[in-house]
Amino acid sequence: MVKKLIVSLGALSLLFPAMAFADDPSAGTLNMGLNSIWVLVAAILVILMQGGFILLEAGSTRMKNAGHIAGKTVFTLGLCTLVYWAVGYAIAFGSDNAEHSISKIIGWGSYLFAPAVAAADGEALPSTIFFVFQLAFAAVSLSIAWGGFAERAKLSAYLVFTILFTAVVYPVISHWIWSPTGWLFAEGAQDYAGSTVVHLTGALAAFAATVLLKPRIGRFNKDGSANEILGHNQVFGALSVLLLWVGWFGFNAGSALGVGDGFFGYVAFNTQLGAAGGAVAALLISWLVNGKADITTTLNGGLAGLVAITATCAFVDPWAAVVIGLIAGVLVFFSAKFFEKIKVDDPIYALSVHGAAGIWGTLANGIFATDELAKKLNVGQGGIIDTGNWHQMWVQLESVLVCGGYVLVVSFIILGAMKLVMGLRVTEEQEIIGLDLSEHGAFGYPEQMKKAQSSL
Repeated sequence: MVKKLIVSLGALSLLFPAMAFADDPSAGTLNMGLNSIWVLVAAILVILMQGGFILLEAGSTRMKNAGHIAGKTVFTLGLCTLVYWAVGYAIAFGSDNAEHSISKIIGWGSYLFAPAVAAADGEALPSTIFFVFQLAFAAVSLSIAWGGFAERAKLSAYLVFTILFTAVVYPVISHWIWSPTGWLFAEGAQDYAGSTVVHLTGALAAFAATVLLKPRIGRFNKDGSANEILGHNQVFGALSVLLLWVGWFGFNAGSALGVGDGFFGYVAFNTQLGAAGGAVAALLISWLVNGKADITTTLNGGLAGLVAITATCAFVDPWAAVVIGLIAGVLVFFSAKFFEKIKVDDPIYALSVHGAAGIWGTLANGIFATDELAKKLNVGQGGIIDTGNWHQMWVQLESVLVCGGYVLVVSFIILGAMKLVMGLRVTEEQEIIGLDLSEHGAFGYPEQMKKAQSSL
C-alpha cells in the first residue's frame, strides 16, 4: 500500500512539475499559515461553546422554557456578530487614534470592519481570523449575562441588551486590558484569556439583570426562605460542562494567537489541571458540608476551575494551577449559598461560576504568577510568592475594581432605562405558562407538554 502511494506521488510530480518545484514559501509565510490554522480552529471551538451554554441554561431550568433558551441563544449570537462587526471591534481594537490619549480608553476606526483579503507581509495572523476569534469571546461574555435573565425576561429585552452590551460594555473592557493601547494593558494587568474581560463582565451584567428583573415566581417565600427550582435535565448539564471544557482549550490555548515554540500546549496543560481541581474540590466540599456529593455543585466546580485558570494559565506553574482550581471549586459552593441567602435568583449560577471565580482567577496572578512567565509574555511581573512584591497584586485588584465598577454602572443604567421604557419581564401569566409558548407560540418539548396538558 505504501509502495503504491509513493509510486503515485512520483507519477503526479512528473505529470505536474509545478507540484514538485513550486516556489518555496518563506519561513514567515509558513509560520503565519500555521498560526492561522490553529487560531481559526480555536475560534471555532469557542463558538461551539454556545452549544454548551444552550445545554447548560436549558438543563438548569424548566422544560417549558427550553425551546426559548435554545432559540434566543442562536438569535443573540447572530445579532452580537453584526454589532461587533459594525461597532464593537472598532472600540476594542481600532487603531486610528493610536497616537492620542483617548486610545487609552477606547479604540477608534475599523467601523463596519472591512479587512484585507489576506495577511500582509510581517503579520502573524490575517485580521479576518483575529476578528472571528475576538468575536467568539464577546459572544461568550454575552451568553454568561443571560444567566441573569433566565426564565423571566422578554425576548425584546434580549434584543436590545445584545446591541448595547456588544457596543458599549464588553468592548471597552476588552480594550482596556487586551488592546496594546489600553490603559490597564500598559499597567501590566494580567488576564490571559479573560477571567475579568469575559467572565466577570458577563457575570456582573447578569447581576444587574437579576436585581432589576427580581426573582422568579416561587423562588423565595415571604419569610426569606428559598425554594429550590430544579432544572429539568441534569444530563444536559453534564454534557454542557464537557462541551464547554473542550471549548476552553480554544479559549485559553488559542489566546497564544499562534503555534510558535509550542507555548500554547503549556497553556492547555494548565487549563486541564485547573478544571480538574475545581471539579474535585466542589464535589468534596459539597459532600463534606451536605453529607451528599451534589452533582450540580460538581459541575459548577469544573466550570469555576476553568474560569479561574483562564486569567492565570499562561503565568503560573502547574502546581499553582491545581491550587487555583481547588480554591475555585470551594469558592463556587459557598458563593452560591451566599447569593441565595441575599435572595438573588441566579438559575445557572453565573454569579458564582463566572463572577466569584473570575475575581479569584484574576487576583490569583498577583499571588502565583512567576516572573519568568511574565517576562516571556511581556505583561506585568511575578506575584507575591515568586517575587515577594505586592505590585502585581495591586494591579490585578485595580483591574477587578475598575472593570467591575464600569460594567455594573453601565449595565444598571442600560437595563434600568430599558425597564422604564419597554419593560424587562414577561407577565405573571406568561411566566407561569412558560416562554416557549408565550414568546414563540410553540413548545420545545411538544410531545411532553401535550401529555401534561391532556392529563389536566
